[in-house]
Amino acid sequence: MSVTAHNGLYILSTARTAYALGLNRDGLLTHAYWGARLPYPDDYPAPPSPGAWGPFNNPAHLTPEEYPAWEDMKFIEPCIKVSHADGVRDLSPRFDSANIVEDVLQMRLRDAVYDVMLTLHYRALPAYDLIERWATIGNAGEAPLRLERVFSAQWHPPVGDRARLSHLHGRWFDEMHLTREALHPGVKTLESRRLTSSHHHQPWFALDRGDAAEEHGEVWYGLLDWSGNWKLTAEVTDFFSTRVAIGLNDWDFSWVLATGETFETPHAFAGYTIGGFGAASRSLHDFVRERIQPSPQVVHKVYYNSWEATLFDVDHDSQLRLAKLAASLGAEMFMIDDGWYRGRFSQASGLGDWQPDAQKFPHGLSKLIEEINALGMDFGLWFEPEMVNPDSQLYREHPDWVIHYPTRERRLGRDSLHLNLALEDVQAYLIESISSVLAAHNIRYANWDMNRNISEPGWQKDTGEARELWVRYVYGLYRVWNTLRERHPQVIWQSCSGGGGRIDLGMLRVSDMIWISDNSGAAYRLGIQQGYTQMFPASTMQAWVTDQQTDVPFDFRFHAAMCGLLGIGANITCWTEAEMERARHWISVFKSVRHLIQFGDLYRLCPADERGFSAVAYLSKDRRDGVIFAFRTYIGQHEPSLTLRLHGLNGDARYTIEGFEGVRSGAAWMNLNLQFGLHGGLENLGSTMRRITQVD
Repeated sequence: MSVTAHNGLYILSTARTAYALGLNRDGLLTHAYWGARLPYPDDYPAPPSPGAWGPFNNPAHLTPEEYPAWEDMKFIEPCIKVSHADGVRDLSPRFDSANIVEDVLQMRLRDAVYDVMLTLHYRALPAYDLIERWATIGNAGEAPLRLERVFSAQWHPPVGDRARLSHLHGRWFDEMHLTREALHPGVKTLESRRLTSSHHHQPWFALDRGDAAEEHGEVWYGLLDWSGNWKLTAEVTDFFSTRVAIGLNDWDFSWVLATGETFETPHAFAGYTIGGFGAASRSLHDFVRERIQPSPQVVHKVYYNSWEATLFDVDHDSQLRLAKLAASLGAEMFMIDDGWYRGRFSQASGLGDWQPDAQKFPHGLSKLIEEINALGMDFGLWFEPEMVNPDSQLYREHPDWVIHYPTRERRLGRDSLHLNLALEDVQAYLIESISSVLAAHNIRYANWDMNRNISEPGWQKDTGEARELWVRYVYGLYRVWNTLRERHPQVIWQSCSGGGGRIDLGMLRVSDMIWISDNSGAAYRLGIQQGYTQMFPASTMQAWVTDQQTDVPFDFRFHAAMCGLLGIGANITCWTEAEMERARHWISVFKSVRHLIQFGDLYRLCPADERGFSAVAYLSKDRRDGVIFAFRTYIGQHEPSLTLRLHGLNGDARYTIEGFEGVRSGAAWMNLNLQFGLHGGLENLGSTMRRITQVD
């Protein structure tokens, strides 16, 4: 059993790790242990009961509570803050009972005065060495209760005051820079206030003591299952401890709980490993593929997207011409991006009117789809369900469906306004209008895009709290998307938000893959992909070969895109015959190795920002086959050759590695410095792909 109760201590065990908590001498639910799994229950320490430190720091301030409330003389970042109807603004949750229901530990706490119940939920996920946590708050009193902060979890990694935080940051077109920085006394805050998880930060973290590396060292890591505003606080105290809390952002947040109502937080997941950042990533990759992705066993196809070739000038003939060229390359999916629906001749019109444009497709969309299917390709369409143009039938009929303040100007973003998915009428419209398109046509792929952030976050309600919008919107988003998935199980879904504006675990529950950046320049892309794979597997990472960086070698552009789900987004009518032939070659090669990339284990052999080189390897789960992609990204005259050490091979098995002589054991290959060349000149970037094969 993954949960054990022993002498007042509750121990959650995974394959290699354990997490322990219990009541200390003061009756506070306190963190006791998080690390390697120990042989016996008696091995785990008792929950700490610290004494006061001088007159200004009492035990409440020093205790590593599992879920501290805003109360008493704590003066630390709380997980929950409430206001009662009588003006009292704190919560004093005290232990009530503990239950183990199936595989979930439920710790119930009740306020000392008010009839408010706080339940902390814990679940061990043994195969992934992860602990899942969430909280529910129930109001059994006679008066409403206002929630002002309600995080999902607080974690206490035993790093003392030597914590190093790894996180991702960036901006549109420049997402997911990996940063590792020492934490100092005080609070480090990462967050989004944009109604999405945002281009700027992702709800993921990793902590170590400053000495972990890619393939060795203790790492504590976690992420949040949520697609809206979020917040992470990493606090180093003056008493040699570090606390990390994650959950809904309390900025402009409020939620009113009426009598009998409960509120459940998003779920948070966290894990521990001694195998460095690479092992942490691979654990998350397996978890996402096996427990989160809607269609984890699907082998994703090579697709062609016509956007860069035609922009809004979409019609039957132009798309069919491109489809024939794409099919000749070996593409398996043809997708029409923006511009196919009624009145869409620029980004300023038509958004929200989800019917094929009769002027562009006089014979209907089904005729084009039939012709594309006859070429051996499936068909996909682009949607942007959450936005509307003022120049649209939808907006003219329902101007109150957008998020706005009635006394303020409705500000446009990318010539659009934001539909309020918190409204059930909006949800119903999107479900029915998009469903009608999917039901009437043989569509196997849908791209859900979202190209602006929120402004004027008003919500005219008869009851409740307007600041609930931030959460209710995301609930509505999930409802629409899940309903469409249920009605149309044949459709593979992609999530995009101006590229990497909504990269989070919640999106991977409803979408099969994510477009991680609008920057598809191959040399830039390597660092973005490195950041993305800290959290999520290559089986969810779309990557295009485009014309954004035509100064990058053609093979390099393919190699970079082959590290994820390969797609072509270039204007292939402008490619030379030599380029078309190289594209055919690499698409064929990708099909022969995509099972490794989509279902294998990823090893980041050389970080994208190190010495002008980057390299990754993918190994099959049985360690029989693999593939290495190596890149020279820095243009310098005297750069040395790329030298790599491999990881993950079966030490006793014997392998050949393409480009290197001999048959050696996995142990030998992993202990050799392998020279990959890629010297190049001042003007040349370089790349190579090498296969790994076990010899029986």
